[in-house]
Amino acid sequence: MDDESLIKKAIRSTTETKNKILEDRAILDTIRNISNEIIRAFKNDRKVLLCGNGGSAADAQHIAAELSGKFYLDRESLFAEPLGTNFSYITAVSNDYSYEEVFARDVVAKGRRGDILIGISTSGNSPNVINAIKTANNQEMITIGLTGMQGGKMNDICKYLIKVPSDDTPRIQESHILIGHIIAEIVERKIFGDKNL
Repeated sequence: MDDESLIKKAIRSTTETKNKILEDRAILDTIRNISNEIIRAFKNDRKVLLCGNGGSAADAQHIAAELSGKFYLDRESLFAEPLGTNFSYITAVSNDYSYEEVFARDVVAKGRRGDILIGISTSGNSPNVINAIKTANNQEMITIGLTGMQGGKMNDICKYLIKVPSDDTPRIQESHILIGHIIAEIVERKIFGDKNL
């Protein structure tokens, strides 16, 4: 396959995946419901924690930045924090316990009843993300999962789960960021209004 064909194939593939999301009433409703849960949490002085591995770790940081920094509006910061960004903590917990516990221990330390945990895993089977979600459920947090079309182990443990209709990791991750951007815009507009846009 030549370069131009590869480029066009990737663009078509991501467009097809996003069109499937656009036509999926259940996904659209879930995006709205998640946004409203996050708004309620922020209005009740709660926080949003996020976690993922690899590209999903970058997505967790990206979505947290849109909420805690700004999306469109110049406004107050919202308490959104990605887990796993302290390298000393990650290496210590991985060494002393296991890598599967790195997010769960952070949830115990930082999560409270009514807070939100967003776990991101394209397969839905990442052990450290699964453990974090289970821990958050035990702490009566609201759990949200972003994954691919199979859902994996996340199918049965999240209050809200968005399964991107694809098995292709890059297409799933691209859609996770789209969904994160939509949520950030809804949250920002509903909390702070449309002024300054």
